Amino acid sequence: MSISDRPAALHIEPDFMQDPYSLYAALRESAPVRRVEMPSHFYGWLVTRYADVRTALADPSVSKDFDGAVKLAERHRSEGVEPGEFAAELAAHMLNTDPPDHTRLRKLVNRAFTVRRVESLRPRIQQITTDLLDTMSGDVDLLSALAFPLPMTVICEVLGVPDGDRDDFRRWSATLLSAAPPEEMRAAGESMVAYLLHLITAKRANPADDLLTALIQASEDNDRLTEPELISMAFLLLVAGHETTVNLIGNGVLALLTHPDQLAALRADPSLLPSAVEEFLRYDSPVNLATLRYTTQPLTLGDNTIPEGEFLLISLGSANRDPARFPAADSLDITRSHSSHMAFGHGIHYCVGAPLARMEAETAIGYLLARFPNLHLSVAPTDLRYRHSPLLRGLEELPVRLA
Repeated sequence: MSISDRPAALHIEPDFMQDPYSLYAALRESAPVRRVEMPSHFYGWLVTRYADVRTALADPSVSKDFDGAVKLAERHRSEGVEPGEFAAELAAHMLNTDPPDHTRLRKLVNRAFTVRRVESLRPRIQQITTDLLDTMSGDVDLLSALAFPLPMTVICEVLGVPDGDRDDFRRWSATLLSAAPPEEMRAAGESMVAYLLHLITAKRANPADDLLTALIQASEDNDRLTEPELISMAFLLLVAGHETTVNLIGNGVLALLTHPDQLAALRADPSLLPSAVEEFLRYDSPVNLATLRYTTQPLTLGDNTIPEGEFLLISLGSANRDPARFPAADSLDITRSHSSHMAFGHGIHYCVGAPLARMEAETAIGYLLARFPNLHLSVAPTDLRYRHSPLLRGLEELPVRLA
């Protein structure tokens, strides 16, 4: 099926990234499964209702295999548009595989994210947070001052990444997860691959007590990670280990500062913090669209059937604002029950780092509010800008005044 044979696509404008929720609300009502053209001129089917999102994320006929996606991609772009070049050397990780490869890779990583292992990180997370807050005064960008360095420091310490390399990694990561021009994507990918290969070589020569060394040495049923798998898994864990938590902290603080009644309720009862973090995850999810999937056979979602060989753009952000699942879905309510929000996904690709992200967000936001009782925005909310990324939902900056 060529592009011209498919249903007419709704063109998504770049300003969608500043406010996706208005479009999502309209689509949930009129066209909950809709073929769209993204600002990058890439075509896919946007899934917006909670029930359909949950089905699509768990259906075994929906694939995440990277090689299959590459083969499909050429006929899902507008003619004359140069493809983005995501380095294949960074793609051989568990988020881009189906069972049985996914099962094998996830088993090796799961051992590093057990409840006991994550809980053992709590004192270090608290210390890093305290140290960062000690350096803050006056007017600051909360993303640069707290929301980025906390999860980045934690995941780099867990994996064994040296301090001096983290700013470069942040820049490459931001480019690879954005809608950057192809030449910028290519350069960032090449730099990332070269760096990770150097880091893995160093760990092999000088093993340490860290996750990357453990992955190099890991064996599950006598099956070690290959070199491409090691590079890709290190990339995935570093990126996923900080990008989404940066957005969770930033979006969560912004939600409180623009809802003074909820901020007052949390200050009055700090025991509400775990519930508040779940509400931040639902209300302004750090991941907007789930990572790319495609159909391997016709997929029926509600009254719609998506043909085989089509890409799915599954909106976690829209599912979490679906009033059919969450009463008063557009309202922030830190006392809400959240047993089934989709912020961490659903099914076999559910985020392995979810407990760590929750712990970091609770610590960062709880300590921040306790330290700075007069915290408030230093710009109008309408002046804030969101990152140019269809995947992530996160601010470019969050200027605040601490006193």
